[in-house]
Amino acid sequence: MTDALVKVLDADLGPELAIVEGEGRAHAIIWPGMGAQMRSMHRISLGGGAATTELRHPGEAVYYVIEGAGEATDPSSEASQAIELGSMVHVEPETAYVIRAGSDGLELVGGPSPPDPALYADVEAS
Repeated sequence: MTDALVKVLDADLGPELAIVEGEGRAHAIIWPGMGAQMRSMHRISLGGGAATTELRHPGEAVYYVIEGAGEATDPSSEASQAIELGSMVHVEPETAYVIRAGSDGLELVGGPSPPDPALYADVEAS
């Protein structure tokens, strides 16, 4: 990478994040290790029935559904809301959540803002 102020990044080449239970994977695209300070952006691909681990961040998190369907759940209340192609998920600071794919899988892009350092504890800077 160069020291350019504008960077174009491949959404599938960032470091893998250990936040998926079941079939799937998550990659950091925009994260502190590549220079981002105020925003993170991840691509999360979940196979049918797979889910994220329970997540909670100091700041907000926002995700956009780019393919598939599933649900976003607040584990403390077990309240769930359906999500589908085009849905946006907003999570308030310090709120626990799990995102689960429906039977056909789910693709999301988004993440916490500002970045949550706990997500990158085992990831090397690029």
